[in-house]
Amino acid sequence: MTPEQLALRDAVRSLLGKHSDVRAAIETPDGYDEDLWARLCDIGVLPIPERYGGSGAGIAETALALEELGRTLTPSPLLSSAIAAQALLASGNEEACTRLLPRIANGAVAALVWPWDTAEVTATPVLDHPEITTAAAASESLDGTARHVLYGDLAEILLVSDGVSLFEVDDDVTREHTPTMDQTRRLATIQLSGASGTRLGPWSSGVRDIALAALAAEQVGAAARALELTVEYTKTRVQFGRPIGSFQALKHRMADLHVLVETAQSAALAATDEVSAAVAKVYCSEAFCKVAAEMIQLHGGIAITWEHDAHLYFKRAHGSAQLFGSPADHLDRLAKLVRA
Repeated sequence: MTPEQLALRDAVRSLLGKHSDVRAAIETPDGYDEDLWARLCDIGVLPIPERYGGSGAGIAETALALEELGRTLTPSPLLSSAIAAQALLASGNEEACTRLLPRIANGAVAALVWPWDTAEVTATPVLDHPEITTAAAASESLDGTARHVLYGDLAEILLVSDGVSLFEVDDDVTREHTPTMDQTRRLATIQLSGASGTRLGPWSSGVRDIALAALAAEQVGAAARALELTVEYTKTRVQFGRPIGSFQALKHRMADLHVLVETAQSAALAATDEVSAAVAKVYCSEAFCKVAAEMIQLHGGIAITWEHDAHLYFKRAHGSAQLFGSPADHLDRLAKLVRA
């Protein structure tokens, strides 16, 4: 990492160490700490160029911030807003970027509906409707339902893709918060019924790869912290007159987990194209799930109590594994890419 990246990581870690309270955040109406989000935006963790009001951070810097957020499981719109910002930049629409990106940089929550899972959005030119005049030809009518949309119910800026184009949507949208087992990740269901969407430009499949790489970084941070907490616990829990961490069998298990986390971090750092991003999604999802499962077992009965954080890491691991497509989905995609 460059000195600037190290400074950013340290600044985010320090901020979260002082102000992140996961349990208090999930009890708020919006499920995250708005003051903490504003401080993160002030640090400059969003991948928005300076000419659009951002700090000039890139995807690498955002990934560092997401890794720190993963370590603490801090609920935050960063992943959602970062992906939406990248979709805007990829559209090539200068007017939309100039108008929307400064708002995102200043903390406005942005959400993106895109066909990674159950999104079934269709776009129909308004000229296909006789009752619409040619003056509205710049708009298209959007229909469909999308589930598991990050911060979709809270977003001030809502972008929608049908897999071909990117649209900005303002009205005729029904948003519903979707409660899940992982309370640290806010998801929503978006229903579009003849919603008026302004076409901003083409949809870029590269946004998917950016999203997978960013999620992988977050998963690595959470897995690393889960392992750290487990190692610390095994040094203090005594069985048969000895700390359980001194038993050779447990040493081997934790050494295997250490290797798993380190290789997952390598996979996340290498996620720079379609293939490597899919590999990172699969490997980091499975690594985090494995570490979280071992965390539960090695902590014993305390891990399944509400007061302990182990179950929060376990829920985040399994929720993240399904976000943006399951590992099985991406293995199928990799197989097709190899055959092609």
